[in-house]
Amino acid sequence: MPVPGPAETTGNGSPGARNALGSEPSAYLRQHADNPVHWRPFGDEAFAFAAQRDVPVFLSIGYAACHWCHVMAHESFEDQETADYLNAHFVPVKVDREERPDVDSVYMAATQAISGEGGWPMSVFLTPDGLAFHAGTYFPPVPLPGRPSFRNILEAVHEAWVERRDGVEQNARGLAANMADAQLAGAIRLDGPPELLDANLLSEAVGLLARSEDPDAGGFGGAPKFPPSAVLEFLIRHAAAPSDTADAARDMTGRALAGMARSALRDQLDGGFARYSVTADWSVPHFEKMLYDNAQLLRVYAHWVRLGGNEVFTASEAAAVASKCADWMLDSLRLPDGGLASSLDADTVVGGVHHEGATYLWTKESLVDALGPGDAEAVAGIMNIGPQGTVSELGSPLHPARKLTQAEATLWERARPALLAARNLRNQPARDNKVVAGWNGLAVAALAEAGAILDRPELVAAAEAVAGYLANVHWDSGSQVLVRVSHDSRPRGIGGLLEDYAFCADGCLALYAVTGTKRWYRLAEELLLAACSRFVDNGQLADSTGESAQVFNAQGQHAVLDPFDNAAPSGAAGFAGALLSYAAYSGSHEHRLMAGNILGLLPPLATQAPRVAGWLLATAQAALAGPVEAAVAGPDSPLRSELHGALLTSPSPGLVVALQTDDAGSPAGDSEVPLLLHRSGTPDGSPQVYLCRDMVCERPLGDVAAVRSRLAAMAMGDP
Repeated sequence: MPVPGPAETTGNGSPGARNALGSEPSAYLRQHADNPVHWRPFGDEAFAFAAQRDVPVFLSIGYAACHWCHVMAHESFEDQETADYLNAHFVPVKVDREERPDVDSVYMAATQAISGEGGWPMSVFLTPDGLAFHAGTYFPPVPLPGRPSFRNILEAVHEAWVERRDGVEQNARGLAANMADAQLAGAIRLDGPPELLDANLLSEAVGLLARSEDPDAGGFGGAPKFPPSAVLEFLIRHAAAPSDTADAARDMTGRALAGMARSALRDQLDGGFARYSVTADWSVPHFEKMLYDNAQLLRVYAHWVRLGGNEVFTASEAAAVASKCADWMLDSLRLPDGGLASSLDADTVVGGVHHEGATYLWTKESLVDALGPGDAEAVAGIMNIGPQGTVSELGSPLHPARKLTQAEATLWERARPALLAARNLRNQPARDNKVVAGWNGLAVAALAEAGAILDRPELVAAAEAVAGYLANVHWDSGSQVLVRVSHDSRPRGIGGLLEDYAFCADGCLALYAVTGTKRWYRLAEELLLAACSRFVDNGQLADSTGESAQVFNAQGQHAVLDPFDNAAPSGAAGFAGALLSYAAYSGSHEHRLMAGNILGLLPPLATQAPRVAGWLLATAQAALAGPVEAAVAGPDSPLRSELHGALLTSPSPGLVVALQTDDAGSPAGDSEVPLLLHRSGTPDGSPQVYLCRDMVCERPLGDVAAVRSRLAAMAMGDP
């Protein structure tokens, strides 16, 4: 009788299979395709196999650009002995958190409840019906102070499963019930009258943010420090409106934007931003570069230009930062088919070994090789390259940590091309070519608005290309379903989440405001109406529609809504913002009320945790401003372009802009955008602007100076 090989059995003799990730399109899953661990993708088949074998599921969650995911993979998942034990006693399942944030979110909540910590790689042990009963993050191959080894954990969990099964399952059910109770306690209803917004709430949030600000380095809190993009958007809008805290909001924003722009968080050579800083002074980045961070930061820096900057960080400096960030996004992440890739890895593989940030690190010797001894010494001095590497023996990242003098700036502009050329000859980090709908939606908004503010029409064209990709590949107009992920222009069978619909709709509305192409308004409308049907059930809003039974079980068989901003704004906050803008365009009282109800989440967050409620606060600021609606009517002419440009460069919080055009992007007979109905130019054919707020429109204006003056007065609260 032949002896079955490893492809035919698991370590305990049960029917099994080799690692099943080789055919997965996710770059992160494919990174683990050669592990001796018998990984399976998340799905019913994996959990059914665990039930058949009567063993727990070991769920490992990470993403392609994650440094510590690579570390744990090398230390444990590539180790044959560890893999044999894991295969024998568990069904190992791998999840790309960027593909399945619904899976990541619920098991992150469970991990934090069980272990008191969260992050990636995330390591969760589940019953065969998806309930979490033990969890942690990174586990080392050998015990460290305060942290057991991965093998210790596997053995302890196996022993508990075999010897104390009833207790394990009871605890798992209790955790799921507690998570459900917490969600129900914080649930909001969308079918009642919304609470009135209190402007004092926003000023109170500014005061709380000031208490956690790092006034020296900029930003909020200590290490590790993340770019507070959504909070900065709120502060910029707050600074544009009258209040006792407007100046404080502007000052905090300027310090944060300056601190990040002059630091190692921002790649001083190519302009892209890293995910976060290991240090509070932004001097040692964690080197992965994410689309969602750069899209948000591009928009924030462009909006700071629109606001006018301040003496700490001028509008001209912000414009240069925004412009280079946009260039980096398109140069590094743009795919041939028009979409934008997800990320660049934190690590660079050199000689078969992962080195964090190796592409980006410099020593004095490497500067000499690229620049010669004269300029190298000067550049080392202004860019903080010392004798010892701050990241590793490979060196330190370039960063001035201050504003350069004119002479230093001249030197840097001379040296930068040579350094970038030398760096381009090094091994480069891997790129995750996965296209995520919501993140591309964020990029559409950022590129469109930055293009208008910076007077770079090629950025607007790039935004249209990305939006076209989303419309053609991710959106099924027949079924009214948005797919979250695509690879190589092929949609992956994962339904979009609330955040995907919201960010794509917001991006299309921003693109419509800049171009006047009605196709983008109509797509935004379809996305929002589909989201209302898909994510609102019995008057309650949820982040997902139950893509998997296991996730539904893990959250206590209740729909879940997470109101907190994370790396990107929460789906609820993004949805509220898009609904508010759509209601301004369409006149829909229903959708304005829905946005107001979502803003009902704000009071406890604004007074307790404003750092995780930035986009809700920004949306509330827009709602308090009206938002102001502007319709540009009349024939195409230089004056109409100037009037349109004056609106697009206005810092008025939440200003909604509609442009009357006969554009080629709209189907024949396409109806007008409601905000433009019955609008026209003057009898002699001159264009004019209609400004409206709270369903009341003012006398139209046909002069650019008058439009700017009236917008400024309306922003200051003048009737």
